[in-house]
Amino acid sequence: MNLAWLTDIHLNFLRPPAQAAFVAMLADTAADAFVLTGDIAEADDVAVHLHAFADRVARPVYFVLGNHDFYRGSIAGVREKVRSLCSVTPNLHWLPDAGVVPLTDEACLVGHDGWGDGRFGDYHGSDVLLNDFGLIGEFGGFEEDPNERLAKLHALGDEAAAHFRSVLPDALARFRHVLVATHVPPFRESCWHEGKVSGDDWLPFFSCKAVGDVLFEVMAAAPDRTMTVLCGHTHGYGGVDILPNLRVLTGGAKYGRPEVQRLIELSGQGG
Repeated sequence: MNLAWLTDIHLNFLRPPAQAAFVAMLADTAADAFVLTGDIAEADDVAVHLHAFADRVARPVYFVLGNHDFYRGSIAGVREKVRSLCSVTPNLHWLPDAGVVPLTDEACLVGHDGWGDGRFGDYHGSDVLLNDFGLIGEFGGFEEDPNERLAKLHALGDEAAAHFRSVLPDALARFRHVLVATHVPPFRESCWHEGKVSGDDWLPFFSCKAVGDVLFEVMAAAPDRTMTVLCGHTHGYGGVDILPNLRVLTGGAKYGRPEVQRLIELSGQGG
């Protein structure tokens, strides 16, 4: 089975003819299924792009959402919108709802949106203010109290971690290789930007320690299993082995130039 991985494609940065050409190109690839690790568009059009994508490629499309997908909207509102879309689009699957997805008899896919949870780096010493805080409804704007904002970041990271803690025991019991899709890099070492790991001012917003802690724990206890994590968010290519059986791939991206990160060949009979 061949799985095409894409991340941070930001289709709203393309004019309609370029959007159509990109999706048509994907429809002609040798992929048996697609996985998108977030930042597909923005709140007002992400469902439109997902529907067009799924309709044109006519194969399973698995996805998580990124921070940009909630811009000019809310996390709760966008999630409800894509959940409704998936309910009437048989080949479109939002991974937090999909649970453990068999890909072959040896490999499965799990995923969650994730979030920069403020736990790596120097949150209180950073002067970084992401557009998230002014453009996503759950945040209180750029003037929001930093401690209140940090509590929200912690809660979003903990939500993602709880999801993985829930689904991974079943995944690891049934499959030798687990693919994890998430938007935000789950380890400091996987937070790549321009060829190096991000500094302490950016790490709080571009890594999710809560998720990384869960992935490390479960894989340290399962040396006979392997895990590959697919993430994005930083727009910087990189790969790192956290454990001998836990590898993280971070996808690169440029606005207006979406691409396939890689075609992942999975052994075993397809599910």
